[in-house]
Amino acid sequence: MGMLELRNVCYTYRTQYQQVEALKGISHAFDPGLVHAIVGKSGSGKTTLLSLMAGLDLPTSGEVLCGGVSTAQMKLEQYRREQVAVIYQNFRLFPLLTAAENVMYPMELRGMRPREARDRAARLISRVGLPDTVLDRYPAMLSGGEQQRVAIARALGMDTKILLADEPTGNLDTANGENIFAILRALAHEEGYCVVIVTHNMELAAQADRVLELRDGLAAASEEAGA
Repeated sequence: MGMLELRNVCYTYRTQYQQVEALKGISHAFDPGLVHAIVGKSGSGKTTLLSLMAGLDLPTSGEVLCGGVSTAQMKLEQYRREQVAVIYQNFRLFPLLTAAENVMYPMELRGMRPREARDRAARLISRVGLPDTVLDRYPAMLSGGEQQRVAIARALGMDTKILLADEPTGNLDTANGENIFAILRALAHEEGYCVVIVTHNMELAAQADRVLELRDGLAAASEEAGA
């Protein structure tokens, strides 16, 4: 059993004109200490799958399990706050908060005192390779690579060992994308995080430890990278 597990996950939604089977029975385990990549063409279901893993909705049938417990048995808001952290392609930093305040935000939601949260934010920002000078800068004052590092630091501040990344290098140049992937890989390999990356970048996926390929809502392949 993985830290995060899918058991015959199906998801169907309705549009104005039709019913869409976005996922058709996906089963897969995501283990700690590894980087997992989910790949597939646009419309294959990978973003839908990530949203279910993030607790934004429940499967139509089947289960998403975290630590052996189905998300259907949890309060999804609590699950999102305590069990998983999501890193987005467009960073989703609060524009009117500084880098430090963005990282402090999830800590303060859990009741951490501001001074303690500030000190921890500074350590996390350093941990992702940024200097202290970014602490009091606003997102618009940072490069894309710097903003994504701040987003990773904020995710680490949530104190969960599951990191879900939705196209985390999609808005970055090659060098910054490689740096972000290196950070995520180190978190998995050196600190035991379960890192799941949704990506269309096959070169990036090839560097993951395991790859799950989706086609038309089905698991087309699941393999060790390089196999």
